[in-house]
Amino acid sequence: MILTAAAIRIEGRGPIIYSQTRIGRGGKPFAMLKLRSMVPEADDQLASLLDLQGTSTRPLHKVVDDPRITRVGRFIRKHSIDELPQLFNVIAGTMSLVGPRPQRAAEVAFYDDAAERRLLVKPGMSGLWQVGGRSRLDWEDALRLDLYYVENWSFMQDLQILFRTVRAVAAPGDGAR
Repeated sequence: MILTAAAIRIEGRGPIIYSQTRIGRGGKPFAMLKLRSMVPEADDQLASLLDLQGTSTRPLHKVVDDPRITRVGRFIRKHSIDELPQLFNVIAGTMSLVGPRPQRAAEVAFYDDAAERRLLVKPGMSGLWQVGGRSRLDWEDALRLDLYYVENWSFMQDLQILFRTVRAVAAPGDGAR
């Protein structure tokens, strides 16, 4: 994390650690930590980028070929290094190592009754959709995997997901962004 922090600082201005409000278990907001992988004030540009690509009315806010991502950011995202500060969220009890990824309030606002079930468990640093396709999955497939996890939780499944996470980070493939 120290080397990554130095690379982020060398690349330009702005904070090294990025905090964003996400929605956790039971719909409770919390501050999720990440190493900054985008230009400063990137959140201010999100709505217009989503409008441009016609995806502002969906629960999974992903910008295709996102121009806000820095050079260092592309690398640390591909290898999930930007997620390491979430270990502090795990220690604080707002996140788990495994569970559905927490989303922004604007995304949660689009949830139907089925998607609301994602909020029954603590959000995780990794989950089934991260190891089952990452950014290649659409909302319906990601939701299906998250609901399977929520409804079929087991300690053994968590261990399998953690093992698959290590493999996905070591060899990220084309689904990592």
